[in-house]
Amino acid sequence: MTKPLSYIEISKSALISNLVNFRRFLPSQSRLAAVIKGNAYGHGQNEVAKAIEKHVDYFQLDGIEELRQLRQVTKKPVLILGYVQPADLEEAVRLNAELGIYDISIAKKLNTLGKKLRKKPKVHIKIDAYLGRQGILPTGILKFAKILRTLKHIEVVSAYSHFANIEDTVDDTHARKQIETFENAVEILRANGFEKIQTHMSATSGALVFEGRELRSQIVRIGIGLYGLWPSEALEKKYSKKLKLTPVMRLVTHVAQVKELPPGHTVGYGLTFTTWRKTRIAVIPLGYSDGLDRRMTNNGNVLIQGKRCPIIGRVAMNMFVVDVTRVPNVRANDEFIIIGKQKNETISAEEIAKNIDTINYEITTRLSPLLPKILKK
Repeated sequence: MTKPLSYIEISKSALISNLVNFRRFLPSQSRLAAVIKGNAYGHGQNEVAKAIEKHVDYFQLDGIEELRQLRQVTKKPVLILGYVQPADLEEAVRLNAELGIYDISIAKKLNTLGKKLRKKPKVHIKIDAYLGRQGILPTGILKFAKILRTLKHIEVVSAYSHFANIEDTVDDTHARKQIETFENAVEILRANGFEKIQTHMSATSGALVFEGRELRSQIVRIGIGLYGLWPSEALEKKYSKKLKLTPVMRLVTHVAQVKELPPGHTVGYGLTFTTWRKTRIAVIPLGYSDGLDRRMTNNGNVLIQGKRCPIIGRVAMNMFVVDVTRVPNVRANDEFIIIGKQKNETISAEEIAKNIDTINYEITTRLSPLLPKILKK
């Protein structure tokens, strides 16, 4: 069977290596939740799940649609920490999801479902410790706990929260304020009927900075690091000697056409580029419908024959153009690399993100789920 024209290549060995290295880095009691929401940050939800199922304790998703897909390939415990609307709660429970809760009306609906199904839904209490998104404010914890302990048909597994500002700063003042607030809220829960409650607060950044020191979480949620990407340049500089991460993705496509343009010839929509010499161009059959950002217009490089070639002209819906004048013998159907390694050269998600003023998370996550995934051992 021939390979697709364009596809995302996923390294199973890199995924497992990253998980093994996190296991070594984290305290031995930590259970790992692999964050595969957002189509596994663009890497392919079910493909990633199948590759790492034996190496993690949980999968973490955002919502019911992801859960429906995931249950086609695994029975592994799943945390859903996004919003599930009331009409979908029964399906989520039947599919053995553990749900984040922060609304007493949802807790009561789950309690009713537990009685009906003769199966206690497992729930994780979300505490808003100075993130300002989902969750119960610290001032509401006591009232929430008193009502929650009257609901006998649900099982409270943990309390959890999320850091707001570790990746974007080297100042951890706000993060420490969050830890203190979260731990105080947990103590209130433990003093009001939930003595055995577990905790989780850290994603990749928190795992690097706090786990095993200020924090002793029972569950750690590994997202961006699972895919071999660092949450920030500052954290990479600080921890890359202690923790080895290997990028998992290659975004591969092939040349659609090669031709020579004369000097003074415009390239693409909007006339954003004009050749200044004879220019050999390669037409690449990927565009913003595949998840490439239009801000890559005249901005950045791709790889062919292990050499960097500049993007010229505007990125269109289904194609863009590359100057291959300095690379001999480029032909139609030759392999091009948008993200990843070819020979000894690499274009990273971080490099692309820096060029267009965003983050590596967005570069991979926005890739079209329609792009085929090829799992490489």
